Amino acid sequence: MAKRLFDMLFAMGGLIVFSPLWAIASRAVSKEDPGPVIYKGTRVGKDGREFKMWKFRTMVQNADKIGGPSTAADDPRLLKCSHWIRRYKIDELPNLVNVLKGDMSIVGPRPEVKFYTDMYSPEERGLLSVRPGMTDWASIRFRNEGEILKGAADPEKAYMEKIRPEKIRLGLEYVRRRSMATDIAIIAATVRAVFANRRSAA
Repeated sequence: MAKRLFDMLFAMGGLIVFSPLWAIASRAVSKEDPGPVIYKGTRVGKDGREFKMWKFRTMVQNADKIGGPSTAADDPRLLKCSHWIRRYKIDELPNLVNVLKGDMSIVGPRPEVKFYTDMYSPEERGLLSVRPGMTDWASIRFRNEGEILKGAADPEKAYMEKIRPEKIRLGLEYVRRRSMATDIAIIAATVRAVFANRRSAA
């Protein structure tokens, strides 16, 4: 109950505080590629329930129909404005709507597409015992996932080999040790990671 109340208050505050960034990102996307600025992709949430996750669209329309779910930094489907929108995680701000709706939490394992959750072992299905989140330890560790996959002949294979196993391990570790103190530590680490990206870009 305390976590849900925290999520709702944080999400409402975030939508207000980050509304200028929401407006800037929306304009950048619509100016470069007219069409919906919000991408609603199907993800698997708590107890295996599917939901539509909101994100700013950083790829051409219908990108999921012309390529796989893994996205390298040099993916030709990416819009030009995606460079800074993704670097500073602005594309994930619409996740706050999902938090208000109860589909997601501020902190928790990142939600995956059904293609990946269908591969879960019985132990790995423990990831679906909690609400997926906007950020977790794996999100911080692989915050530059696109750069890791950049140049790969097969981004999907590279993701499966280089990222997915550790992402699952960290997610399960969170599920086992979750607490409000852990959530606050992850939020603080996420903020530091975003500013670290800003300094490296400068």
